[in-house]
Amino acid sequence: MLPHYSPLKVAEQFKVLQALYPDRIDLGVGRAPGGSPIDSYALRRERVDRPLPDDFPQQLVELLAFLHDDFPEKHPFKRILVAPYTPDAPLVWLLGSSLWSADVAAQLGLPYAFAHFISPEPTRAAIEHYQSRFEPSKHLDAPQAVVALGAICAETDEEAQRLMTSARLMRRRRDRGEWLPVPSVEEAMRELGEDALKPMRDTSEWPRYFVGSPTTIRKQFEALAQALKLDEIMIVTIVHDHTARLRSYELLAKEFALVAT
Repeated sequence: MLPHYSPLKVAEQFKVLQALYPDRIDLGVGRAPGGSPIDSYALRRERVDRPLPDDFPQQLVELLAFLHDDFPEKHPFKRILVAPYTPDAPLVWLLGSSLWSADVAAQLGLPYAFAHFISPEPTRAAIEHYQSRFEPSKHLDAPQAVVALGAICAETDEEAQRLMTSARLMRRRRDRGEWLPVPSVEEAMRELGEDALKPMRDTSEWPRYFVGSPTTIRKQFEALAQALKLDEIMIVTIVHDHTARLRSYELLAKEFALVAT
């Protein structure tokens, strides 16, 4: 979340990671403050009553210049040496959930990760806008897009839907301004009552969460990837029980042959 940090600080930290783990580090950069209002306030660079200026575009350009030693000769930051020196820099991904971020990623020739799990309605429009407007750059020759979405996988569709009730209640609470830990399935079933297992009403083309058995989710993932011409999908699994979360990732990894069976 770049608004919370100086571009030089971020460049130095990720240059360290690049030096330690060459060719394994990507840098995801987002514009949103993230978290609750009090979290954002605690992270702010300046704690003043007036709104801070939105200088994210300038921050992003500055970060890229620090990473690639790309300031103009007469720029005052040209003399700054970002340590440690590495012959290359992490690939910078622009994170976003709107057409604004899709347009910026396309103009700067950056890879783009769309947060479908946050804002599912504009997913197709954002990805297609990015792909059609992409301008090749020193960072990337062709558009590279990822869609990040929620996924809850279990041995059966029914068990996955049961696990989903925790995320469902968490979201309902956060819509009310209640930032509480992910509730257990039992707590969610009690509070949601007869709504707990009802189909969720999605106004978007694809649901915020993909829920089901491995074969069910595979079909959903493949349909999304084909429709948007994606090479990669990123997932986040929000459930109460950590063992169930690990099992969800394990089932999907096996279904897509990402681990030895």
